[in-house]
Amino acid sequence: MLPLVALVGRPNVGKSTLFNALTRTRDALVHDEPGVTRDRNYGVCRLDESRPFVLVDTGGIAGEDEGLAGATAKQSRTAAEEADLVLFVVDGREGPSALDDDILRWLRKASRPTFLVVNKTDGIDVRAALAEFSRYGFAEVHAVSSAHRQGVDELLEAVLAKLPEDGDAETLDDDPERIRIAFVGRPNVGKSTLVNRILGEERMIASDVPGTTRDAISADLERDGRKYRLIDTAGLRRKGRVEEAVEKFSIVKTLQAIEQCQVAVIMLDASEGVTDQDASVLGAVLDAGRALVVAVNKWDGLSDYQRGQVEALLSRKLSFVQWAEAVRISAKHGSGLRELFKAIHRAHTSATKQFSTAEVTKALEIAYEASPPPVVRGHVAKLRFAHPGGENPPTFIVHGTRLRTLSDSYRRYLENFFRKRFKLVGTPVRFVFKEGDNPYKDKKNVLTDRQVARKRRMIRHVKRKG
Repeated sequence: MLPLVALVGRPNVGKSTLFNALTRTRDALVHDEPGVTRDRNYGVCRLDESRPFVLVDTGGIAGEDEGLAGATAKQSRTAAEEADLVLFVVDGREGPSALDDDILRWLRKASRPTFLVVNKTDGIDVRAALAEFSRYGFAEVHAVSSAHRQGVDELLEAVLAKLPEDGDAETLDDDPERIRIAFVGRPNVGKSTLVNRILGEERMIASDVPGTTRDAISADLERDGRKYRLIDTAGLRRKGRVEEAVEKFSIVKTLQAIEQCQVAVIMLDASEGVTDQDASVLGAVLDAGRALVVAVNKWDGLSDYQRGQVEALLSRKLSFVQWAEAVRISAKHGSGLRELFKAIHRAHTSATKQFSTAEVTKALEIAYEASPPPVVRGHVAKLRFAHPGGENPPTFIVHGTRLRTLSDSYRRYLENFFRKRFKLVGTPVRFVFKEGDNPYKDKKNVLTDRQVARKRRMIRHVKRKG
């Protein structure tokens, strides 16, 4: 296992910026507003290829034990307790604060190896800034500017010298066998609660307050011999209702998570049915072409009559994604999780299925013979052959002539035929139609002298008979 380093401190001291600098990513959401980070965000620092380590970004400890602030502080403390080394990040411009003093007292009780990192030291007297924190009594003090990468290399050397060869932390690996699952939906439908239930721990902050999750947080899991990467995302709302800058960045992170996942699980609130916001989330998943599973949450709290009403509503409003399986679950109590994972496996298998050119062309021939394209303005499209063009989603490239005349209904017929023949469930199917170039296009037919003379004789002959 790779060693684990935790970034701890009060809100808005630059922990997420330092996280991005050390991991060379933009995985952590960064904004001037305090309290943007709430959940633990793990990444791997590979600046020294021979000694990688896991880095965890945490939310700011604000000195409160209740509400979201208390839950965020609990996540930070959990990260510090499981870390091999803690980087206590403070603000060099503002100097020590009473909140920093409280955090320091708690860190000393935790008895974890700790470095003091004085951030935001660019453009100020570094010696004076370090002198202000000398009363903390740290043997290891590092002045950095994470936004400008000043002092980051020196900090990295000190961290590597302190870390053990092996730690107790689990890392996010890039195993291609790991199924990447993104849990998406509008705010407050239970995404974080479901991820926590699957992981069996309070890994994400779950709250009744909409918009609790702001970043896309990943967690690796092994279940029944299979590997997964679960990605909890921020809730998506319609553009017209997004006002805060932080929420706009959260939406970007969610869309990136959808693009990078293999299966998207969209969560719906059974008590509210399918709303316009749910439709916008579905649109984002369809645009990305990702495999889809619909998880209808809070199913256990409905009466038989309400369940019947919800079933009718789902059938009507989700008719455009009939190929997606809908699973009834309760994230709070854990019911329906086995069926949910079975649907995820079927969707992933269909989305990543491999095809040969021969079987794809054979399916096209059978579909063509069973129902030829209609005549359009005196022309009929000819479908000659097809071959696979990619996976996730399955893509088929069809070659022929006059393919522009194919109607939308016939394209849907081909999609449904292929879906049924290859047993594709839970994934969109895409077709790319390519017409062969006409070698005689734009080529002028120049007549020979003999052909010109013959044409003139023919014209005279026709005139005499007329």
